[in-house]
Amino acid sequence: MPEERVRRVADLARLGLTDGEVGRMVAELGAILQSVERIQDLDLRGVPPTASPLDLRNALRPDEPARCLTQEEALRNAPEKADGFFAVPRLDG
Repeated sequence: MPEERVRRVADLARLGLTDGEVGRMVAELGAILQSVERIQDLDLRGVPPTASPLDLRNALRPDEPARCLTQEEALRNAPEKADGFFAVPRLDG
């Protein structure tokens, strides 16, 4: 990737890159673009789109009804309480 393009993108993104950082970005972005070009040369017909190469599963427990905390239990460790509720600082704005 040309240095002028890296500087232009950095300006658009309002990034203050040093000359050394610009040089590093030229090399890194060039390597990324070469990788993308290699992928474009592959025959990917029949390969389904995917967000991850790993078969990830959600690790949450089943959503089943359970006993709720009482108001007293919920407020037990609250630093401040007011009329049975959590007391928090007022936000002005």
